[in-house]
Amino acid sequence: MTGKHIVVIGAGYAGLSAAAGIGRGQDRVTLIAPEQRFHHRVRQHEIAAGHRVARPDVAHVLRGRRVTHLATRVTELDLAARKVATEDGGRLAYDTLVYALGSRTAWGTVPGAAEHAYSAERAEELRRRIAGAPAPGTVAVVGGGATGIELATELAEAYPAWQVRLVAAGRVGGWLSERGRAHVLKVLGRLGARVDEERRVVAVTAEGLETDGGPIPADVVVWAASLEAHPLAAEAGLAVAEDGRALVDGHLRSLSHPEVHVVGDAAAVEVPGIGRLRMACATAMPQGRYLAKLLTGRTAEPFAFRYALQCISLGRGEALVQLIHPDDSVRPRVVTGALGRLVKAGIVKGLPLSLR
Repeated sequence: MTGKHIVVIGAGYAGLSAAAGIGRGQDRVTLIAPEQRFHHRVRQHEIAAGHRVARPDVAHVLRGRRVTHLATRVTELDLAARKVATEDGGRLAYDTLVYALGSRTAWGTVPGAAEHAYSAERAEELRRRIAGAPAPGTVAVVGGGATGIELATELAEAYPAWQVRLVAAGRVGGWLSERGRAHVLKVLGRLGARVDEERRVVAVTAEGLETDGGPIPADVVVWAASLEAHPLAAEAGLAVAEDGRALVDGHLRSLSHPEVHVVGDAAAVEVPGIGRLRMACATAMPQGRYLAKLLTGRTAEPFAFRYALQCISLGRGEALVQLIHPDDSVRPRVVTGALGRLVKAGIVKGLPLSLR
């Protein structure tokens, strides 16, 4: 093999699409990620509800590409020496590093949250906990954003004997248009889920939630309140924003270490006329594809992006497609019902195919 050695760490939407694209060129590419199969993160609520979710093999995505996959976890970055340390004791030198470790559930400073609540990453454990319970009880989902809404509706539909309560510090779906938020609340009500808005959780215990409006008893707590960037970027010395995401320029290069490119939820990407992009697969995959073109010489232009819509699953037969302006502000129009579900399903099922 000829050319530079490019190391990609992380095999999520951004990392895997970047590795697959860069692997079309002449450089030697090493992907470091413990997963043997793609982690389809936006379908975790379906796994929690007991539905089967297709997860392609990483090797299948990378077939025919000049990429070596090391199924291990990165433990340390030596930016000065340009080396990556892994948990199996390896140390790899790189010419260019693609940092794509993404984000994870943020527990914040809420006492007991990490100890007593399930996160979306633990969807399979959550499914076993509910399915194996001796009797139905109450599931409290904390978080009024898209992840919380999808989990609450999916669980309420899949386990009708259980009481599902969606607890939010603000308004559930508060960023949506009036029509969009009204539809979300309508579906939650139809599924028998109880909505507790303006209830900030101050602690999680074995008995449920403690909120600023009083206790909410729950047999199972699911935490979907917020996300945070993986801390390795800040620990290694990359320049990061206040939320821990790495600061990058228009070509997704680290402002402090230009030999490092950062993509996906790990990057604080500023797009002219739009501002900082939010964490989402809808923004991560375009960054991965763009970086592949940049590093294989197929473009020299800065990264460009425009929003179009946001999709939220509302159980098996419903979904909300919220139309948005290019700058991420909402339009009044929404698509719901069976058509909304078809649009959402088409996008979600097509994501693994578009990784290549």
